[in-house]
Amino acid sequence: MHRQKVIIRALGLATAVALAATACGPQKAESSGSGPSAPASPTAVASPDASPSTDGKPGDASPSASASPSPSASASPSPTVKQVMANGDDSDQVRELQARLRQLKLMSVAPTGFYGSKTTAAVKSFQSKQGLPGTGGVDEATWKKIQGLTKKPTADELRPPTENEADAPDPRCMTGRVMCISKESRTLAWMIDGKVVSTLDVRFGSENTPTREGEFKVEWKAKDWTSTIYHTPMPYSMFFSKGQAVHYSADFAARGYAGASHGCVNVRDKAKLSALFDAVRVGDKVVVYW
Repeated sequence: MHRQKVIIRALGLATAVALAATACGPQKAESSGSGPSAPASPTAVASPDASPSTDGKPGDASPSASASPSPSASASPSPTVKQVMANGDDSDQVRELQARLRQLKLMSVAPTGFYGSKTTAAVKSFQSKQGLPGTGGVDEATWKKIQGLTKKPTADELRPPTENEADAPDPRCMTGRVMCISKESRTLAWMIDGKVVSTLDVRFGSENTPTREGEFKVEWKAKDWTSTIYHTPMPYSMFFSKGQAVHYSADFAARGYAGASHGCVNVRDKAKLSALFDAVRVGDKVVVYW
């Protein structure tokens, strides 16, 4: 009787081991179903070499084989395109790009160094003519093509003495009496009831002392004014946002866009600004926009 219990316990333990081996093995479909073959399945799972010889599909069971195709498959379709310049950039390289686009008759506005809507449109036009993807941004292929079809811009081409072409007016400029100031084209358009009366070249503050954007009103005017902070002359000042004003700048007249203001809107044509100063009234609208 004692021997019978021992045999029964032994058989029960063997059955439990067989059940456990079947539960953790992924090859139930490949098993013959007989009791003795069940313990052998973990060995087949543990060996990566066993599966290829059995079903002829090394990619299904071999970890190394299944991992290797995926990196090459995911890397090959589209390599990353490196952008050289794009909308929103502001740099000397953008200024060079604009000068080269002017050589190609794709831009009429003078180089400003800011990559805005006009530059984007000119680049798209170039890409379309050259059979390149029309992204409007300059990648390495586009930049090399532009450089190959143009010559290195001269100092006058980078900073031409001629006046900038005015941007299309902001919608807020279309009613009333407005100094409509575009940061992209670097122009001030004096407008009355949607019509441009005169335009002037302007420059703005640097990134450390930016000219504020938005809609303002002329708060007060001073024909002869000296900055109380920087102690520099500010003739024909028309203040519109706290200490920021439209005014004449001798530095702008001398150095052009090589410099920047401390936040004011600088004008370099003194005669034109004098006439504008006489025309503008306190309370007239001022719009500064990109």
